[in-house]
Amino acid sequence: MMDTEKDLILGIDTSNYRTSVALVDLEGSIVYNYRELLKVPEGERGLRQSEAFFQHVNRLPGPIADVMEYRERIRGISVSTRPRPRDGSYMPCFLAGHVLAKELSSAMDLPLLEVSHQEGHVEAVKYYSELRDKENVIFFHFSGGTTEAIFRGEIVGGTKDISYGQVLDRIGVKLGYAFPAGEALDSIALEAGTVTDLLTPIKVNDAYINLSGIEAQAMRTLDDTDFDLEHTTGLIREVFDRLADSIIKMSRQLSDKYGTKGLIFSGGVASSEYIKDKIQRELGNEYTLVFGPPELSGDNACGTALLMLKHIRGEA
Repeated sequence: MMDTEKDLILGIDTSNYRTSVALVDLEGSIVYNYRELLKVPEGERGLRQSEAFFQHVNRLPGPIADVMEYRERIRGISVSTRPRPRDGSYMPCFLAGHVLAKELSSAMDLPLLEVSHQEGHVEAVKYYSELRDKENVIFFHFSGGTTEAIFRGEIVGGTKDISYGQVLDRIGVKLGYAFPAGEALDSIALEAGTVTDLLTPIKVNDAYINLSGIEAQAMRTLDDTDFDLEHTTGLIREVFDRLADSIIKMSRQLSDKYGTKGLIFSGGVASSEYIKDKIQRELGNEYTLVFGPPELSGDNACGTALLMLKHIRGEA
């Protein structure tokens, strides 16, 4: 699995969508990156926390057995224990990884760092980017459950109701695609030969948005029995256009407000090729844009491990 002889740091993340285990060496190189989506029953739009916890508990032994082959090299453990670095932030699914990490830390006599899922998302993308050492940047976290803009650790924009990911997943499930449906819809948007003009633009006020309206409009349109396949693909493309347009407006508003041209995008929705291409066309000449690769932009434990690396170096 690994040919490195360097010391390693173990990261564990058990979100509501994916089981993740990673190892990074003390230079920040990723040497193991296990990421497996949780299984969602056909037609469902997510999982109950109890089911997510159960799946994590059953999946963790495999990747942990892998990394334990290199236990003599592990110098620290980091684990996500909550969604965000806020008081009261809590989801039971993170207990699966948290309990395991505490047991491993005790048994192996290793330091344990407890972080948030969101902090791991930030670090996974920022660490390997040209904005790594910059503090004056806007970080966007667009995923299945989160649509937030963060500046210096504070939420400064995002959704006031549902997330970008929920809009795409609900439309996708309605059309018969498996959850999560964003990747499938992204492919359709990229290949669509036409685009409809049926949806109201998403209003962006001081970098905040509401998304339930565009979801309701799209759902009502898809319920029209005269809506054929060509119009459906055109509608999907329009949905992606409207989402991307709101991200572009949000970016400009926050750039003006905080005086920064550095923008980092992470999360599954930020991995959309359609959305990424449109943002790059509109903002690429004015801003420094960083998009994490899919394996680091979506849920992963690499950023979780990298936070322990920063802690060891005294950079945190």
